[in-house]
Amino acid sequence: MIRKGFSSLGTVLLYLISLLPFFVLYLIADFIYLVLFYVIKYRRAVVQQNLANAFPEKPLHERQQIEKKYYRYLADLMVETVKLRTISRRQVDRRFTVTNYEAVEKAFAGGQSVIGAVGHYGNWELGALKFSILTDKPRLVVYKPLNNLIFNSYFTRMRSRFGASLVPMKGAMRKMVELRRQQTMTLLVSDQIPSREEVTYFTNFLNQPTAVFLGVEKLAKSLNSAVIFCDIRRIKRGYYNCNFVPLFYDAKHTAEYEITNAHVRYLEQVIREEPQYWLWSHKRWKYKPEDIAK
Repeated sequence: MIRKGFSSLGTVLLYLISLLPFFVLYLIADFIYLVLFYVIKYRRAVVQQNLANAFPEKPLHERQQIEKKYYRYLADLMVETVKLRTISRRQVDRRFTVTNYEAVEKAFAGGQSVIGAVGHYGNWELGALKFSILTDKPRLVVYKPLNNLIFNSYFTRMRSRFGASLVPMKGAMRKMVELRRQQTMTLLVSDQIPSREEVTYFTNFLNQPTAVFLGVEKLAKSLNSAVIFCDIRRIKRGYYNCNFVPLFYDAKHTAEYEITNAHVRYLEQVIREEPQYWLWSHKRWKYKPEDIAK
C-alpha cells in the first residue's frame, strides 16, 4: 500500500513537472547531469564497458568524451520524456520534423501497411507522438509493459495522447492480424533485448555478438508490410528530425534474417556517426551465444 502511494505521488509529480516550460526543464537537466555523472555515477561502469567493447579502436580519452556527452544527453532525454505528458501538438510539430515521408506514402499507395523500425536513439518517445499525427490510418506503438502498473498506466496515457494504440510486445502479432484488412503504421523499437527463451539469433552489432529481437522481421514477413527505418537525429537541444529510410517493400520474399540484419546494420551506422545519442546505460549484452547454447 505504501509503495502504491509513492507510485501515485510520483506520477502526480511527473505531471506537474511536465507543465514547466522547456527552458526551466533544461536547467533541471543540467543539474540532473551533474548528479548522474559525478554524484551517484549512475551505471557508469556499464557505460564504460559498453563503450570499450563497442569502440576498442578509440583511445580512452575519446571514449571518455563520448561518455560525458552521453550523460548530458540522458539528462535532457529524461526531462524531455517527462514533458511529453502535456506537450502540445504544435510543439511536437515544431520540435520533431520529418523528411522523406514519401517512403511511407509509397507503401500506402501500394496497399501495404508500414512497420517503422526505430532504435533507442535520439528521442524515440517524442518520435512516437509525432508519428501519431502524421496519418489518420490506425497507428500502433509496440511497447514492453513496465512492472509497476501505476507508472505503466502513466506512460501508456502519455504515448497514446494523439491517437496511437499501445500494443504490448507479446500481443503485437495478434493485434496486427486483427487489423490485416486495414493499412496500419506500426512503430517498433528494434534494439530491444529479447527474453532468454526468445533468443534464437545472434548477429554482430557494435563489435560483439548480440542477441537480436526478431519482431520486425516476423511481423513484416507475416503481413508483407513495408519495413522503413526511422532515422532519428538530434538537430540541437530539444529538436529532432526523422528521415524515413525504406528498407523493404517486399518483405515476404526476403531471406531469413535479411530484414533483421538490414535494420541492425543501419542502426549501427547511425550510432557510429554520433554515439552519444544511443542508450549506453542499457544492459544490452546480457546474453552470450555460449550461454544460450547450454
